[in-house]
Amino acid sequence: MSCPGYWCPTPGWEGARVLELDRVAKRFGDAVACTDVSLTVRYGEVFGLAGGGKTTVLRIAAGLLTPDTGAVRRAGEHLGYLPQSRGLYPRMRVLDHLVYLAELHGAHTNDAVRAAESWAARFGLRARRADRVRELSVLEQHRLWLAAAFVTTPDVLVLDEPFAGLDPDTSDVLAAVVRERAAAGAAVLVATDELPVVEWLCDRVGVLHNGRMVASGAVDELRARVELVVSVPAAPADWAAGLPGVSTLSVHNGLFRLALTDGADDQAVLAAALATGPVREFTRVRPGLADVLRDVMGAR
Repeated sequence: MSCPGYWCPTPGWEGARVLELDRVAKRFGDAVACTDVSLTVRYGEVFGLAGGGKTTVLRIAAGLLTPDTGAVRRAGEHLGYLPQSRGLYPRMRVLDHLVYLAELHGAHTNDAVRAAESWAARFGLRARRADRVRELSVLEQHRLWLAAAFVTTPDVLVLDEPFAGLDPDTSDVLAAVVRERAAAGAAVLVATDELPVVEWLCDRVGVLHNGRMVASGAVDELRARVELVVSVPAAPADWAAGLPGVSTLSVHNGLFRLALTDGADDQAVLAAALATGPVREFTRVRPGLADVLRDVMGAR
């Protein structure tokens, strides 16, 4: 079938993926927001997006921005979107707000009320459901926005910095809800620079730098990276250059952090280190994913 414009919710397209961005790019005047960004979020998966340009990418994924080039394909009927900049109707009552949003997405009134009651309770707003939005605390308004993102039981979720401003208890509830929705078959795209969140919540991750995807992969694969900490006080700064599968991450007073790719020989690294003089430390470590992602973003 042909698709009007750039976005295409394609019937029968659900098999291999739910949300796909195919080489999308967006400029605002002379400023490049994102360039040649491709990603795929599958059913039952949480995909994390970190780095510069992620908000533009998410707004394109949600259908709020039209890319200058590229395409967005999405299977599924219901989208839940949580923007980074959030607005509420201050005079509406909490439950009415959720019912209105559910009905706006096609729910019948009875179903909308049941869903609104359920999600208000899930995010700790049961006692406030008859209060007006303007009477809520800042944290309670954050919780209302979270409930609003889920009230339509979306099969595609696009969440921009959803953990910003939350207390630990609400963060735990949100993480549990995200994993539940993924387990139920939803595709979840989460943008956050809180790298520990990426590590314990996401299945796969992509890293943007100046709006361009510079790294992506399964969290387990990225977490499996091996590093060496080598102290060689007499070694020149480039002593590890040219060693197969080895890259230098940092150098400080003769202390080197080296990253090893699969198959790299740490004994060859040790031999090269010994050739420079005394080796005071030689330690093999596995960094956390947050450290890996910081290295990727900091090296660009």
